Amino acid sequence: MVSYSNKAKSAWPEAGFTLLELMIVISIIFILIGMAIGNYRNSIQHAREAALHTDLQTMREAIDNYTLDRLTPPQSLDDLKSAGYLREVPKDPITQAKDWVLDYGDTVLTPDQNGSGITDVHSASAQISKFEGTAYNTW
Repeated sequence: MVSYSNKAKSAWPEAGFTLLELMIVISIIFILIGMAIGNYRNSIQHAREAALHTDLQTMREAIDNYTLDRLTPPQSLDDLKSAGYLREVPKDPITQAKDWVLDYGDTVLTPDQNGSGITDVHSASAQISKFEGTAYNTW
């Protein structure tokens, strides 16, 4: 009588993975996770920069419209909100606060304009954009 149990054990290796195989797979997983985290951080920063561009453009248009309509520049960003030119003063996407740097002056947009007030707005962050290579407070 032939014994198949010994033949079956020698023909089929034991099931499972070796420690080396598991370490290689785990290393590959960690490398992929590291790459994904880097891409995620870049996309978040890029989105914040895009939001900053949009917010600055919106506030600058509101300052110009307020100045043209009322023939005097606003004295604060809250003036734009209370007059209905902005629904809400946005937070700076980079600093996560309403800490905008305001430029005051007497730039004339129309001959009938009088007084001085806000002429421009900038971010309060002095960080350098890794996508554009310039400081956020220069935008």
